[in-house]
Amino acid sequence: MKNTFLVFIITLAAIAIADKADGQSPSTNITDTVLENKRKDIDSLDKKLFEVLGARERVVREIGVYKARHHIAPLQAARFQKVLERGIEAGKKEGLSAELVTEMLNAIHKESLRIEEAISDDKP
Repeated sequence: MKNTFLVFIITLAAIAIADKADGQSPSTNITDTVLENKRKDIDSLDKKLFEVLGARERVVREIGVYKARHHIAPLQAARFQKVLERGIEAGKKEGLSAELVTEMLNAIHKESLRIEEAISDDKP
C-alpha cells in the first residue's frame, strides 16, 4: 500500500513537472484546445465569408457591364438604401448591430462602385 501511494505521488509529480516544462497546466491545455478549435471554426467561417463576397463581386461585375452597355450610372442611391435596410433587418435576426451591418455594407458598396466605375471607364 505504501509503495502504491509512493508511485501515485511520483506519477503526479512527474505530470506536474511535465506540465510546467511546457509552461501550461492541464486545465490550460484543455482551454487551449477549446480555444484552438473555436479559432478553427472562425477560420472556416471567414473562408466561407470571403467565398460569398467573391461571388457577390462577380455578380457586381456582370451588373457593371450591363450598366455600362445601357448607360446606367454605377451609383443607384435608392437601391443601396433598400440593400442597407434589408441588411440591418437581417443582421438584427443574427444578433448583429446596425452599426456593424452599416459599416460592412458601406465598405462592400464602396468596392462595388469602384468595380462598376472601372468597367464604365473601360467601355468603348
